[in-house]
Amino acid sequence: MRQVGTSAVIVPTTLSAKGTRLNRRGLATRGRILRVAVELLSNGGPDTVSANLIAREAGVTWGTIQHQFGEADGVWAAVIEHVSTQQDFLLDTDHLATLALPARLEAIVGQVWAWLDWPSSRAVRTLRLYLPRDMASLERDFPRTAAALTAWDIQWTAAWDLAFDGLDVSRERLVKVRSLIPATVRGLHDINDDGGYTDIALARAALIEAMTLYLSRDTGDGVPR
Repeated sequence: MRQVGTSAVIVPTTLSAKGTRLNRRGLATRGRILRVAVELLSNGGPDTVSANLIAREAGVTWGTIQHQFGEADGVWAAVIEHVSTQQDFLLDTDHLATLALPARLEAIVGQVWAWLDWPSSRAVRTLRLYLPRDMASLERDFPRTAAALTAWDIQWTAAWDLAFDGLDVSRERLVKVRSLIPATVRGLHDINDDGGYTDIALARAALIEAMTLYLSRDTGDGVPR
C-alpha cells in the first residue's frame, strides 16, 4: 500500500538478527528464505507454520535462520514485512486521487480482491489463522510478529485515509467502511471460489453502491455529495 508523504511505509530490513549489516550473499540468502516461506505458507495448513520446515526447504541450517531472523518469531515478522513492502501490495493513491467516490471504491475493492489471489496474501492469512488469535497471547509468544501485524494495520489505515483525501465524506463512516471492506470482499471472494448461484459481479456492484451512499454526506435536499 503506497502512502505518499507518510512515515507509515514499512522499510525492508537489511540487518541480521543481531543488528549487523548483511552483505550481498546474506541478502540473497534472506531473500531465498522469504520466498520459500511465502510459498510454503501460501499453501495453508498449520503444518506450514514451521521455521524448521522453511529452513529445510530453503536448504539452510537452523544457524542461518538464527543469524538472519533470530527465532521463528523473527521469521514470521520478516514474512509480513516482506509482503507488505512489495510494490503490488501498494495502493496507488496518486491514481485514486483522480477518481470520484464510486470509482475509488471500485478500484479499492478490485485491489483487495486481487490481493486475495496472491500467494503473499495467503501466506499472511495462514499466519493469522494458526498463530495465537488473541492479541495478548500473540504479543507474549510472538512479539515481533505482533509488532509487524500492528505495523501492517497502521499502514492499511494510513493508505485508506490517503485514498479518500480531498473528498467530502464522513470521516466517522470512513473508519467503519475501512473495517468492512476486507471482510466483505473476502466473503464474496470465498463464495466465488466455492461456486454457486450468487452473481458476484452484481454483488460487488451492490457493495460499491451501498458504500457510496453510506459515505456520502447529505446536502439536506436528499442529494448526496
